[in-house]
Amino acid sequence: MSEEQAQQLLQQMQMLENMFAELSQKENSIANIIRDANSAIKSIQELKANPDSESLVPVGMGTFIKTKSMPDEKIVVNVGAGVAIEKDHDSALNYLESKIKELEVALQETNSQRQQIAANIEQGKQQMQQIMQPPQNKPQ
Repeated sequence: MSEEQAQQLLQQMQMLENMFAELSQKENSIANIIRDANSAIKSIQELKANPDSESLVPVGMGTFIKTKSMPDEKIVVNVGAGVAIEKDHDSALNYLESKIKELEVALQETNSQRQQIAANIEQGKQQMQQIMQPPQNKPQ
């Protein structure tokens, strides 16, 4: 393999490692969103089970206001693009559960891509090792 080909392989390896890091970050972000959605579901279920319970609502900088929810109070759900709509408890739960399913699919796809890139990186490492090994002299 020529020096130019070795240089190309090295650049490809660096590109693959960058893609791997980006996919790992994306995976972490999706996992965090799924955790947030699951937390929201638990909170809504708790409010639904105990409609007269008090809650602490964050207003910023570690400051909270004590509130009491009403039994039939609507929940405001962010549906994307800066749009939020009111939903009843069950509709909000259904919406969040469907979003979690979508996110789980995205997480699986991202994980699959990351595994493929990891395999490509490993293959590139093997090629680099072959390049670095001195040529074997054949016995005559």
